[in-house]
Amino acid sequence: MRLSLAALAATLLVELVSAQPRARTSLDLYLIDVEGGNATLLVSPAGESLLIDTANGGAAAARDADRIMAAVRDAGVTQIDHLVTTHFHTDHIGAMPELTSRIPVRHFIDPGPNVEARMNDFVQNIYPPLYAKGTRTIAKPGDRIPMKGLEVRIPSAGGAAIKTPLPGAGKPNPYCAQFKPQAPDTTENAMSVGTHVTFGRFRLLHLGDLTWNKEFELMCPSNPLGTIDLLVGSHHSQAISNSEVLVHAIEPRVVLMNNGIRKGGQPEAMKVFFSAPGVEDIWQLHFSQLSGQEYTVPGMFIANPVDDQPAEMAIAPMTPPARGAGGPPPVPAPTHNGPAFWLKVSAQDDGSFTVTNQRNGFSKSYAARARK
Repeated sequence: MRLSLAALAATLLVELVSAQPRARTSLDLYLIDVEGGNATLLVSPAGESLLIDTANGGAAAARDADRIMAAVRDAGVTQIDHLVTTHFHTDHIGAMPELTSRIPVRHFIDPGPNVEARMNDFVQNIYPPLYAKGTRTIAKPGDRIPMKGLEVRIPSAGGAAIKTPLPGAGKPNPYCAQFKPQAPDTTENAMSVGTHVTFGRFRLLHLGDLTWNKEFELMCPSNPLGTIDLLVGSHHSQAISNSEVLVHAIEPRVVLMNNGIRKGGQPEAMKVFFSAPGVEDIWQLHFSQLSGQEYTVPGMFIANPVDDQPAEMAIAPMTPPARGAGGPPPVPAPTHNGPAFWLKVSAQDDGSFTVTNQRNGFSKSYAARARK
């Protein structure tokens, strides 16, 4: 049977269209395992990319750059359009020289001058040649990061917080009255650049390592952020951040814990997450030995287990070291140089989203909810 020229052309057109990659319709987030550091990749429906932090340095720099690049390749992007450095701590900036040698970065965003002298070498000597290859913005609360199809705002930066509520927000925060301050934080953590993303009816929040008292300054007396669908737990989900005045006020449906094996997930933080109004699930980047079985989630919600798997997992949480502002994790710290798995979120503009655990393929979808 012979095809007419018109029918043949139509057939070829269908095959050509079918061969083209499908247009992206979701906002995708990758919470990348960089072992107690931070690297969070966002890719817009238009294919623009925003990376929050560049993980650990030293001997871990190449390992963590490898892990970031694996997510970059999975997302199908060829450059980082915006790099947000939340603050100048080595677990958030250490792999930046290695990463920028592998992929172009167009726009560098950071909180401005450092407040800890130990970071002088990076800020004064290592960082400038890197951002000289693109453009640099010192973030200010209320700033916008231009990304097609998204509204990306900076709620905190350089130790300051937004004064004007985001659209639809601004109601009095009932948790302010019960707030109890912790010791003042004079570290880089308090300078953290926060990122608030709106995609249609979907909202996500990532505040870097913003600490307890700074959360109060952001959230009181009124809540300038409204409700949030997805919260990336602050400061690796440690208990010197993640106060009720923040977490309970924004009513996240899902919390992603950017924790390490022995960094983040203390019982105090877990109690805040589990008791947040409207919370449906908590997903952990690692099993936390600081949680034990008592305060953790089912294994299907955990992307990475412990390195040295004991015959029996302790029910009681491991006793953490005495609190210190920005102190290191307990020693010995696990290295976790083996396979690493991410948590991936794909959100639609109607407010629905799906979270997937790369390790086991477990996926759960969340229907859109009415905004308050």
